[in-house]
Amino acid sequence: MRAYAPFTFADTAAQSPDPLAPDLSERVARVVSDLRLGLPAILTQGGDHAMILPVETLSPARFAALSGQCQLVLTAYRAAALGVQETAGDVSVIQMPPKADLDWLKAAADPRRPWTQPAPQGAAQMAGDIHHAVIRLVKRAELVPAALVVTGPWVSQNAARHGFGTLPAVDVIAQLDAARDMHPVSDARVPMAAASAGRLHVFRAPDGGAEHYAIQVGTPDPDQPVLVRLHSACFTGDVLGSLKCDCGPQLQAALAAMNAAGSGVLLYLNQEGRGIGLANKMRAYGLQDQGLDTVEANHHLGFADDERDFRIGASLLRQMGIDQVRLMTNNPAKIARLTSDGIKVVERVPLMVGRGPENSRYLDIKASKSGHMM
Repeated sequence: MRAYAPFTFADTAAQSPDPLAPDLSERVARVVSDLRLGLPAILTQGGDHAMILPVETLSPARFAALSGQCQLVLTAYRAAALGVQETAGDVSVIQMPPKADLDWLKAAADPRRPWTQPAPQGAAQMAGDIHHAVIRLVKRAELVPAALVVTGPWVSQNAARHGFGTLPAVDVIAQLDAARDMHPVSDARVPMAAASAGRLHVFRAPDGGAEHYAIQVGTPDPDQPVLVRLHSACFTGDVLGSLKCDCGPQLQAALAAMNAAGSGVLLYLNQEGRGIGLANKMRAYGLQDQGLDTVEANHHLGFADDERDFRIGASLLRQMGIDQVRLMTNNPAKIARLTSDGIKVVERVPLMVGRGPENSRYLDIKASKSGHMM
């Protein structure tokens, strides 16, 4: 395995002409944090400034203090669930009715709330960079993907007065769409029940995002195809032993297979709920209890079928000096992503475990709607 140097703060500071100034990735990360707290941020497009506020964290006091033209921005998935027909690509812009209150906003954003209003009409204008950027930011914050966009002279005045984070929308889109290269932070021996010769490697993104892990079993030979699994975090399945999915059995079976083979690497990617976060995953579970399947529940919340970024897995493998793998997966999207990122998948190793009465429908939907090879 490749010996890599620990990542240090100097690595990020060196990217900026002024070592103390935040770079673009750090400024975007600060805005994401502000939005999770319920603080507004400012996005610019040309000479226009817009205040953005996620609906989920918008407080009554802040909503009452707003002034100017207000638009509700939703994903096309959520807009379709509300009966909105006019969308621009993956984003829908809805003009706020004059008498709409915060309850109207919350109900439009969250399918768990009763929606008794007539279907809102999409705006005539096409969605711009600001609308696309705010949806990406709110998704990165793992909030319900719905936000209020406020424009007018009042916005610039308050941005300067309160020091809200301000970024060009086009730069936000480019930053959030870019691959996130991970850097090693620490590693140590961790003997496990499934594999006594275990070692845990921790990786971190320079923007301070979620850490991801590589669980090394034995001593893989990087000159030979390494047995690898990309496993997305599943608190309910991996920790609680939930019967609604097959994640826990897949995790344990993969480690056991690596132990039996003598070596392997399990990448544990912190992309809970197919990348929507645990809170949204529980919202989706609630919708599933009402009869929706996993894909339909994601769409009603405003998310795509799968929001995960498997480029992270390729980055971790490169850091470990691995460029050819025997991939344990039933998901063709993982094979395609690793291949496109320069990792040679010499063999797919099926992982057929964990089917039961509680998750049969879930697994069938994986096959019929997500193309999993079950």
